[in-house]
Amino acid sequence: MERKGRTFDVLGQLGSLRRYARSLVRNADDAEDLVHDALVKAYERKASFRRDGNLRTWLLSILHNVHIDRLRQKKSLNRRHEEAAGEIEPALPAPQDHTVRLSQVREAFFSLPEEQREALHLVAIEDLSYQEAAAALGIPVGTLMSRIARARASLRNFEEASSKVSHLRLIEGGGNEKR
Repeated sequence: MERKGRTFDVLGQLGSLRRYARSLVRNADDAEDLVHDALVKAYERKASFRRDGNLRTWLLSILHNVHIDRLRQKKSLNRRHEEAAGEIEPALPAPQDHTVRLSQVREAFFSLPEEQREALHLVAIEDLSYQEAAAALGIPVGTLMSRIARARASLRNFEEASSKVSHLRLIEGGGNEKR
């Protein structure tokens, strides 16, 4: 487009735009992206360029404003991410210990005699009352209570035995051990 004998020579300003963008973002790839975005805005707003204006200054101003917009967007995005991060639990415990422990408890539960396992399942897992569980199994309430008591005792014994097992072992060291 012809303006006062001059053309709208954006390509002649690329060197200046690239140098300025590089000094703003300190990265060649980001600088190229910044120049590209600034040129897109310049072509979109080509009609707003004043005939007596300095094209180089106008383009550098657009580049600067695009850079400021990007900084604001990045700051806003970081703030939203920080707020979202504050809403979630900062660290989750490793699931391996839970998985291993659940597997051990499941194994202990399934190793109970069938009548104890049935009784405990109905009361502890299905949340039936003693009367409802006894009726479901067709046994007296006293028998149900006895089976549940024996099942719980077995699981307590399992718990006590597994808590005594240590994952640590004593190794010989600086002569402080008693033999």
